[in-house]
Amino acid sequence: MNFKVGDRVEALDDTLIGIVASIDGKIITMESDDGFLLKYEPAELIKVESDTISVSNFEIAKIKSEKELPKKRNKPVVKAKDRNAPKMEVDLHIHHLIKSQRGMSNYDMLNIQLDTAKRQLDFAISKKIQKIVFIHGVGEGVLKEELRYLFGRYDNVKSYDADYQKYGLGATEVYIYQNY
Repeated sequence: MNFKVGDRVEALDDTLIGIVASIDGKIITMESDDGFLLKYEPAELIKVESDTISVSNFEIAKIKSEKELPKKRNKPVVKAKDRNAPKMEVDLHIHHLIKSQRGMSNYDMLNIQLDTAKRQLDFAISKKIQKIVFIHGVGEGVLKEELRYLFGRYDNVKSYDADYQKYGLGATEVYIYQNY
């Protein structure tokens, strides 16, 4: 850019505005609005007209694009506890399985619960569902022991207590090995 004495200029890397006081070869001396004499090279200054910078829209867009951070892609974040959560839950409480237990013995209710557990486990194996939780409640532990015995008869199944924070002591989780 061609500068001459008396031009209003602004420093590119600073917030200083002033008037060109003198030009000595490649060094331009600018008197700032505060009265200081500062020396710059021509590449460090820009002409200013009436206290505004004359910059084209193209230059503004270019500078904005350089300063703009790349946008992050929003992909759904799957938390570890959700990733490990079982796909299937089976509630074996008797009131969820039949309308009325009036007149039934404990043996009859236990058989209904075990038949439901066996049917749901076979369903999960056939549909290749890896994890299943059987909610049996705490009680006296009879159903829990019978379930452990049932799961022990399957070669491709491993059973253990389900997540304590979610189910307490009243649930058993079953992991089904698919390529057994």
